[in-house]
Amino acid sequence: MVKITSSLVTRRTFLNALFGGWLLAFFSGGIYALMKFAFPTIGKEPDFVVLSAQDFVTIAPNSVKPFAWGGKVGLFLKKTNGATYALKGVCTHMECNITYKPEERKFFCACHKGWFDDNGKNIGGPPPKPLEFFDVIISSEKLIITKKDIKVDISKV
Repeated sequence: MVKITSSLVTRRTFLNALFGGWLLAFFSGGIYALMKFAFPTIGKEPDFVVLSAQDFVTIAPNSVKPFAWGGKVGLFLKKTNGATYALKGVCTHMECNITYKPEERKFFCACHKGWFDDNGKNIGGPPPKPLEFFDVIISSEKLIITKKDIKVDISKV
């Protein structure tokens, strides 16, 4: 039987390293969670989305219907004259979600009381620029919403 008379790592050094590693993991997780909370929308947005046309073109005039645009919300707008539009449903100030007020025909951001008209122009509050609109392609069964100037081959989607 071999008896070890000395060790390269003492019990105190081992426990300090174990506690330090636990502390590092704990604070790293906290910092990661804080960053995800502070910057929730960082990430790549899609170039286009394909939706069911029947679900969107049949909405009532002067109303909106939300759809997923990557990690953000998109809004499909049907104006009173029947024209259809799609836009990113987040405020240009701090990217809070916006809501449509049909009685006023305006978009409202409740975070900092920002207002946009139904053409997306910023008309009140702190938003620095207009809302971002998308191109809308309606085929027989598909509704394709794309970023501006993105070409999509309809036969392949």
